[in-house]
Amino acid sequence: MKETILITAANGTVGSETVKLLAGTDFRVRAGVHSLIKGERFRPLPNVELVHLDLHNPELLKVALTGVTKVLLITPFSQDQAALGKLFIQAAQAAGVRHLVRLSASGADAEPGIQLGREHREVEISLQDSGIPYTILRPAGFMQNFLLNAETVCNHNSLYLPIGHGKISYIDARDIAAVAVAVLTQAGHENQIYELTGPEAIGINDVAHALTVATNRVITYVDVPENTAATAMLQHHVPEWMVNQLLELYGVYKAGYAERVTDAVEKITGRPPRNIANFAQDYQNHFQPV
Repeated sequence: MKETILITAANGTVGSETVKLLAGTDFRVRAGVHSLIKGERFRPLPNVELVHLDLHNPELLKVALTGVTKVLLITPFSQDQAALGKLFIQAAQAAGVRHLVRLSASGADAEPGIQLGREHREVEISLQDSGIPYTILRPAGFMQNFLLNAETVCNHNSLYLPIGHGKISYIDARDIAAVAVAVLTQAGHENQIYELTGPEAIGINDVAHALTVATNRVITYVDVPENTAATAMLQHHVPEWMVNQLLELYGVYKAGYAERVTDAVEKITGRPPRNIANFAQDYQNHFQPV
């Protein structure tokens, strides 16, 4: 009988890529989605089933975890993500989960760290104390987050960010998913913490150059003041708590604290991680004016 792997936040950036990579393997995949309608795209995939999952709802957690032996736990970027993570771990204990892979974040163990990192660390500690065999993945910033800047790239040929000349070891979410699949399907990764990065630390000017080459248009980086960035986010109805956490994160980037590069992706998956040029080429259509 095939083992069942539950992927939470399966409609998200890393979750969706993980589901696609696991489809057709020797495992059953249970894609946990908040919206069954949005999860319809997974139905044609072999060995994939959909389950309605709301981390706030203990009954839905119990149903989603029934018969599950392994989990990739991804929590939403929300004010209560630490509480939701701990609630899920308790439910996983009760369900007898035998391996839980947690998508955390780079810098989660920094002291005193930033709010986002401290929340991820809370969940890590809860998992480590749970007795469930675990693997913690701490990825650097996602290349796919630049898709949030696609509108200004398309309309103004510009990337607007308050990061100065800080360098970040950005990672492609597809490589995070590849690591998650390897960790979930192969033995020997239990009770390990992996720091995941791309192949090099790059600045936003490097990102702009990669988009310039991929789109055949000159894309420039505009380093905006923090207060300008905050005002723009608030005008786009980003909640104030999220604005504050993002500005903290940008401050870490600007100060050069996100430059560390590791070889974990290649060691675990057997191939080097994608670079920013690969990302820009593969997603070029998102950055082209309609």
